[in-house]
Amino acid sequence: MLTSVELCAGAGGQALGLENAGYAHRALVEIDKHCCNTLRHNRPEWNVLEEDMRIFKERASDFKGMDLLAGGLPCPPFSVAGKQLGEKDERNLFNDAIDIVDAARPRAVMIENVRGFLDAVFHDYREHLKSQLEKLGYTTEWRLLNASDYGVSQLRPRVVIVAIQKERGDYFEWPEPNPHNPPTVGEKLKDLMAAGGWRGAEKWAEKADEIAPTIVGGSKKHGGPDLGPTRARAAWAALGVEGRTIAPEAPDALHDGMPRLTVPMVARIQGFPDDWHFTGAKTNAYRQVGNAFPPPVAQAVSGKIAKALRKRVLRAVNS
Repeated sequence: MLTSVELCAGAGGQALGLENAGYAHRALVEIDKHCCNTLRHNRPEWNVLEEDMRIFKERASDFKGMDLLAGGLPCPPFSVAGKQLGEKDERNLFNDAIDIVDAARPRAVMIENVRGFLDAVFHDYREHLKSQLEKLGYTTEWRLLNASDYGVSQLRPRVVIVAIQKERGDYFEWPEPNPHNPPTVGEKLKDLMAAGGWRGAEKWAEKADEIAPTIVGGSKKHGGPDLGPTRARAAWAALGVEGRTIAPEAPDALHDGMPRLTVPMVARIQGFPDDWHFTGAKTNAYRQVGNAFPPPVAQAVSGKIAKALRKRVLRAVNS
C-alpha cells in the first residue's frame, strides 16, 4: 500500500480522498485543535500530530520513504478576497513545504490552493517554486480543477499542484472530468431537508435545480456560520436557501419560508460521506467543512498519482 503524510490536514477532506485512493497515512499534521478532534473522532487509528507545520519540518526526515506528501496550504496569501501578499504574507507556508520536501524526499507531492494562486501577479513566485522542486528532482505541473467535474455539487475551482519524481513525470496524467453533471442541490439534499417532516421538501427540491455556489468557511477572526457575503447569499436565495445562518436541524413539518442548511447538509455538498462527523459547536463545525478540500477531487488526483507511482520505470542500460 502507498503511504502519505498530509500537511495542514484540516478536518479530513483531502485525507479521506487519499484514503479512498488507497493511501495509508503515516501522519496528518494540523495545528487547529478542533480539526484534530474531528480527525481523531472519525479515524482513531490515524497518527494525528497537533502541531505547527513549521515545527514538524524539523523532524520531517523521520518520514523519509513516503510515497506522497500532500497538503492544503493556507489560502489567504493568494486569495482574491484578501490582499494577495503571496510570499510576503506571514501565513504563506510554501517555503516551509519545500523544506519538508527537501528533508523527506517523497516520491510525489500534491498541494491544493485557491485559484488566485494562478493570477499574473504570482507568475514569478510560481516559477520560483517550480525551479526549487526541479532542483530537488521533481517534474511539476499545476492545474485549475472544478470540483463539479468530479461529482461535487458545487462551483468550487481549486488549483492543484503536482510534483513527481522526474523519471515518473511522463506517467502522470490529470484525471478526466466526469461525463455527467453532478446532482443539483435539490437532488442532493432532498432527503435531509425532509428528515424533520417538512412538507415542503419535495417542492423545494424541484426549484433548487442547480449546483451550489462556492461554500466558504471564513476565518477565526472574521465570519460566522453563514454561507458567505451578500452576493453568495443571493446565489443561495436563488436556490431557495436562506444563507444568513446555519440551522441546528432540518426544517420541521410546519416550516414556512426558505430553509437553512445544516452542517451535515453543507458537508454532503462539499463531498463528505454522511458518516463523517464534525466535532464542536455549530460555528466551528461549519468552518471546518467550508475550509475543506472536497474528498472526491483529492481522490481523483491522488489516484492518478498512485497510478504513476506504481508504473515500472524502464531505465536505459548502457551497452
